[in-house]
Amino acid sequence: MRHPIEAASAGRRRAAGSAARPARAAAAAGLFVWALLGLAGVAWAQDSGAPLPYSAAVAARFPEPTTHYDAPVLAPGATGFTADADLAAQLAAVVAGAPAGTRIDRLQPGRSQAGVPLEALWLHRADGLRRPLVLMVGQQHGDEPAGAEALLILARQVGQGDLAPLLGQIEVLLLPRANPDGAAWQRRTASNGLDINRDHLLLQTPEAGAVAALVREHRPVVVVDAHEHTVVGRYLEKFDAVQRFDLLLQYAMTANLPEALGRASEAWFRQPILDALAADGLRTEWYYTNPTTPGDLRLVMGGVQPDTSRNVQGLRHAVSLLLESRGVGIGRLHLARRVHTQVLAMRSVLQQAARHADALLALQARADAEVQAQACTGRVVVWAEGTPGRRELLMLDPLTGADKPVAVAWTSALDLKVRTERRRPCGYWLDAGQQAAVATLRALGLTVRQLARPAEWPAEAWIEQARGEIGRPDVRGMVADAGRGVLQLVVDLHPGDLQAPAGSYYLPLDQPLANLAVAALEPDTQNSFVANRLVNKLAAVRRVLVRPAAETLVALP
Repeated sequence: MRHPIEAASAGRRRAAGSAARPARAAAAAGLFVWALLGLAGVAWAQDSGAPLPYSAAVAARFPEPTTHYDAPVLAPGATGFTADADLAAQLAAVVAGAPAGTRIDRLQPGRSQAGVPLEALWLHRADGLRRPLVLMVGQQHGDEPAGAEALLILARQVGQGDLAPLLGQIEVLLLPRANPDGAAWQRRTASNGLDINRDHLLLQTPEAGAVAALVREHRPVVVVDAHEHTVVGRYLEKFDAVQRFDLLLQYAMTANLPEALGRASEAWFRQPILDALAADGLRTEWYYTNPTTPGDLRLVMGGVQPDTSRNVQGLRHAVSLLLESRGVGIGRLHLARRVHTQVLAMRSVLQQAARHADALLALQARADAEVQAQACTGRVVVWAEGTPGRRELLMLDPLTGADKPVAVAWTSALDLKVRTERRRPCGYWLDAGQQAAVATLRALGLTVRQLARPAEWPAEAWIEQARGEIGRPDVRGMVADAGRGVLQLVVDLHPGDLQAPAGSYYLPLDQPLANLAVAALEPDTQNSFVANRLVNKLAAVRRVLVRPAAETLVALP
């Protein structure tokens, strides 16, 4: 499963250099650098009086932007980040200032686990005509604030500023802060310890459920997920280096994505973002992360499993973009530059979406039809993973601030290695006791039917060969699942006739979002409903190999 962009760019990559140092030596050197910085005491963060996490020479590589924004969080003397009440007040001011011809609806698609309303703005023309919609979500991780701050600025630019004319071609839906509880505590996870951005298939958190509701109702053609990436920490400890890039960027890369979606993501969006940031002196790279495991010197592109917003929205056939500015672990340091980076990237996305509005609608419609037509035919990928290789990346020397080439083991998401694939069924049957799973499938936007009378169908059952329990793995380490384990199953397929009783459920795959059903219901993956116990027994789901007669099925209310 070689991505078309990977195939085109492979010949242009620089050859990998020497191997990375052993973990023990890298960690020791990193601690020595920290000690030197502490003794030097020459660099201090101007906005807080706290010592910099690296030398003044590194800080000098990230000057303040020449563009200034009228944002309270960036005003002289400001401390902390925008509080929830202030965020709501700023959005209300955008609504109140809507010019003639523009309609701005203030939405509350849900509440956090602590009861804080999730605040969103829907900006569109007042003529009643529907246009292709761009959804932008910020701060799913509470300790990554720049995206939320940028979206507040963007709301004013679209609602009342120079981006307002774009509403003639597109609609814009902004959810600046998807994790207000985490933001209040400056921590990554939701209140219950779950990682919201790993919950877009299971929908175990109300915050992920609120994003799903917005997507279900508005069907965006483009989705932006704004995050921040780690700057020092593991990079200093393992590589004696500091992160160099202002923005790390990736789009949906998971199994069963229509190829045309990846090509459009690259040509229509990623390349223009790179050009816009380069023109402003900002540095960019593919998104990658450094596993939290001590001694693991790999760098890994963003995960390829269908659990993150980036990949789940891609399986809904939206161009789905991840923007990661340089910010985790450095507080308010370089905040104006981080926010500016996000604003520039977001502006580019909106401008390109307006430019390609009709083509984006056509792209989504073609992908819908293509997936719908695949039911009962061909093969479907159940499990895929990134491909290991080597790359040379530029980082920064933590003392001199000079560019530092680092040769690394690199896991690419551009070229997927298929581990498990099966013939694509016509649909899935679920027994009558799986109401929670059915509700989640419907919340994802899938159509599920109920049997009006008993039926007999050729089907396949999964027969368990072995099982274990593990933490849900992720490219960073383990997913924050509040200590919950997932079932790790080894299964064989067994064909046979299914006696499906009245009142049980059928999910057809001749629907546009069918590949979300595959991700949810094939049991031997870490994100499946069976592995995560949303389906309570393996025998409660079967693969159906014929199209049921329409008169045997009824729509759910």
